[in-house]
Amino acid sequence: MIAQVRPSQLSAWLNTMRTHGEPVVLDVREPFELAMASVKADGFELITIPMGVIPPRLNELDPERPIACLCHHGGRSMQVAAFLQARGFAHVANIAGGINAWSAELDPGIPRY
Repeated sequence: MIAQVRPSQLSAWLNTMRTHGEPVVLDVREPFELAMASVKADGFELITIPMGVIPPRLNELDPERPIACLCHHGGRSMQVAAFLQARGFAHVANIAGGINAWSAELDPGIPRY
């Protein structure tokens, strides 16, 4: 089962996961979406790889590190989280509500679109 972590709970999840390595937030949105609204890495490494190119770029991700997947509302990131888990990534979460919820819960300065 893939953990569903709200943005307001992300810091606690990241802290819990640190025993498994430095956490990653994997933003799977498209470049035009990143240009509109992005999060700042704070207590995690931010990696941006669009969902459609995750398979050929899978070797850029470390399956031992905790990864929380992020998209606009949480649908695409959930698909990527399931894909990663199926390929042996041990510590994967979906950021429920995506960057839209991140703006509402953590940083209203992030534009909602």
